[in-house]
Amino acid sequence: MPEMFLRRLSRWQAEQQREAVADLYVEAFRGTAGAEYDIRQDFLHRFERDVQQTDFDMVVADAGALVGCLYGYRAERGSAWWEAIRSVLSPAAFEQTAAGRVFLLSELLVAPAERGSDVAHRLRTLLLTRHTSDVVVAVIRADDDQGREVLKSWDWTKLGEFTHEREGWLRPPSPLP
Repeated sequence: MPEMFLRRLSRWQAEQQREAVADLYVEAFRGTAGAEYDIRQDFLHRFERDVQQTDFDMVVADAGALVGCLYGYRAERGSAWWEAIRSVLSPAAFEQTAAGRVFLLSELLVAPAERGSDVAHRLRTLLLTRHTSDVVVAVIRADDDQGREVLKSWDWTKLGEFTHEREGWLRPPSPLP
């Protein structure tokens, strides 16, 4: 297996890598045969919106081809996400949001062949080194059992349900290992 390199991408670099990231998304979330086009288009639409968000931050794992990706952005004070997150935070965590420092993990992608390795952990560690003082929230689909297992393995705490389709998870207050 080739050596794996992790790197942080600027917003411009992320936009340049959109097709490779979309390929990884389709590979990571294989669904019904024939639905790949729709899955890819839905992802590209979300990615285009996400990459324009305040303080967008992205890291990728490359082993000759893209094998992992994690990105997120700051939920701006007063935005729909910030209000939704604020409404389910504990009073102690809410105090930390007073400065509007809520970072939202938007997408974690790991190629199926790399699952069970430390790719997700390494991506998380690199991405969150810039966000150690922030309240960091991951939002996943309610039916995302794999995502839930990853967040549990990271000792994150379930915040609650944002909608019937999405649930939120909070990074523990202790620093990353």
